[in-house]
Amino acid sequence: MAWGAWGQARGGPVGALTLTALAEGIQANQGQTPGRSALGRQPGHGLEPESEPKSAAAIPALGCESPEGPCQDPQSSREEGALADLAAYTAACLEEAGLVGTQATALTLSSAPEARGQPLEAQVYALVSGLLAQVPSLAEGRPRRAALRVLSALAREHAREVVCALLRSSLPPDRAAAELWPSLSRNQCVNGQVLVQLLWALKDQAGRELEALAATRALGEMLAVSGCVGATRGFYPHLLLLLVTQLHQLARGVRAPGSPKGLGPSRPGPPHSHASCAVEALKALLTGDGGRMVVTCMEQAGGWRRLVGAHTHLEGVLLLASAMVAHADHHLRGLFANLLPQLRSPDDTQRLTAMAFFAGLLQSRPTARLLREEVILERLRAWQGDPEPTVRWLGLLGLGHLALNGGKVRHVSRLLPALLRALGEGDARLVEAALGALGRLLLQPGAPVRLLSAQLGPSLPRLLDDARESVRASAVGLLGTLVRRGRGGLRVGLRGPLRKLVLQSVVPLLLRLQDPSREAAESSEWTLARCDQALRWGLLEDTVTVAHYDSPEALSRICHCLVQQYPSHTPSFLSQTQGYLRSPQTPLRWAAAVLLGFLVHHTSPGRVNQDLLDSLFQDLGQLQSDPEPAVVAAAHASTQQVALLARAQARPRRPRLLCLRLHLLRSGLWHCRRPPRPPPVYPNSPFQPRSIIGRWGCLGPSCA
Repeated sequence: MAWGAWGQARGGPVGALTLTALAEGIQANQGQTPGRSALGRQPGHGLEPESEPKSAAAIPALGCESPEGPCQDPQSSREEGALADLAAYTAACLEEAGLVGTQATALTLSSAPEARGQPLEAQVYALVSGLLAQVPSLAEGRPRRAALRVLSALAREHAREVVCALLRSSLPPDRAAAELWPSLSRNQCVNGQVLVQLLWALKDQAGRELEALAATRALGEMLAVSGCVGATRGFYPHLLLLLVTQLHQLARGVRAPGSPKGLGPSRPGPPHSHASCAVEALKALLTGDGGRMVVTCMEQAGGWRRLVGAHTHLEGVLLLASAMVAHADHHLRGLFANLLPQLRSPDDTQRLTAMAFFAGLLQSRPTARLLREEVILERLRAWQGDPEPTVRWLGLLGLGHLALNGGKVRHVSRLLPALLRALGEGDARLVEAALGALGRLLLQPGAPVRLLSAQLGPSLPRLLDDARESVRASAVGLLGTLVRRGRGGLRVGLRGPLRKLVLQSVVPLLLRLQDPSREAAESSEWTLARCDQALRWGLLEDTVTVAHYDSPEALSRICHCLVQQYPSHTPSFLSQTQGYLRSPQTPLRWAAAVLLGFLVHHTSPGRVNQDLLDSLFQDLGQLQSDPEPAVVAAAHASTQQVALLARAQARPRRPRLLCLRLHLLRSGLWHCRRPPRPPPVYPNSPFQPRSIIGRWGCLGPSCA
């Protein structure tokens, strides 16, 4: 069959018989010198046999370009030209071909890249490119669908070459290629092969943004087709991990040495579009496998936004791991097994992403059982010695998740040293992770409350006044959890270290009710309520009132209770409050001046030495020049209380009468009466609404 017959056939309808004859003619005449075709090719441009079959390596690689154009073998240019003619004519045939004709066309295309019985895989690239170039000219409907079916059939035999050709046509995005990906996705005979090839193309092009963008976009278009995700069975975890790692590379601006400099991370355009495509592909992968709740949880928690951020990507990975533990646990084991080799990867993005997944998946007890507990614990402890703070942070998060699983309390002697060391870190993430892990440890049955109370005694009060708001809030919350777990011993007078820790922290907690950070203020209110319940102060109503309203009466009752129940700690209460008079935060200075006035008012003469009173005079005097008028007024009223206490202590007393009063006091026959000193009067607070006297939660004068 002569090549000139192509032009004769193009003028009329082409059915299945004609296409079948065309296929047989091509097979019979391969290696012969064709005549001039109606498409304008010269005789020398026919399908000529080669002495050696072409290998898969001869396919032009993505991104391999020269100034003259894409890299290709000069010896194959004539074969590629003939195949392009064949593709063009085949597209014309599809205008009239029916279903049987389409199948015959597929046979034609599959048979064409052969010479002397040996495959010429490199020629498939030119064949697909030529046919793809004709698809836009086909009419909508049956002819275009027929062309897509033909290419799908060709992909069944030459998946790698078809994928390479389509990806090259997707730079920039090509409408015909965009139509073909969903078509390939719907074909269950080829979608698995194509997805595998896209997976490897994505791995091979790591760092080459345009090529990786084309592969990512193609993955998203295929995975968005209902039922296609089922074809990923066997490499689903690998694909998910690759997409998440790619987002990390994009966020950090990782680029291969050969990538164009114009596509750096600071330039808008493809990198941002690439991240969006990767997120959409990841959503499609999760949704198609029944993980719609994972996608929803990520959206509600801001996980997708974190995944594409340069400084928040690992937080997004942790959120994704948590969502998968809760709603997609059927893939956790495969994901866990796939990430283990990457924990030692020399590539930072791969290693850190795998570490974040590893730490997050430890929330799943069945998944954590894939490795021995000792192995996991040693790995996490080894991360604590890494010079990079991010690695130490992930290790602490992993320790916290490990402690959340039941039966891990026996490892407390190995967990605790690493967690306590992290409390002194300068990075807020590490401190918060350590505090969170300690809180989870306290939630376990049989948690060593006494040991933790003793170990946290030196560091926890310091963290209550940390300059970082999130650290303050976490430290206050940990104290509340500790008190709640140890309340039984506190009620019967036990838990010496915990009782001491509470008394060291009560003044900071009262003042932190006025913390500018809402989270820290709410955490302080919750912790004070736990302390009130454990120590039976009976001050819950007053505590809540002080937290939400300007109520001098409620604060006075709290100070009276503290001074009367813990008289030996009164100097410590006053010294702690004095330290807040120099706070850079105006609400705290005001609150400290008011609290100090009430503590001094309820303090009995003789409980405070003269040196402390002189120091209080000096610091309150410095507040007389404060820029906030409310602070000046509060300092003035509290200074008067200090003066009254100093005058009462200076009053001479007869030694014999004093000894008799002390004896009666110890025997219970003498009851201390309230000092006759007048109470302090403070103007309304500019930081809180005024409350009604004696009415908890009252919102206005009508409640009186």
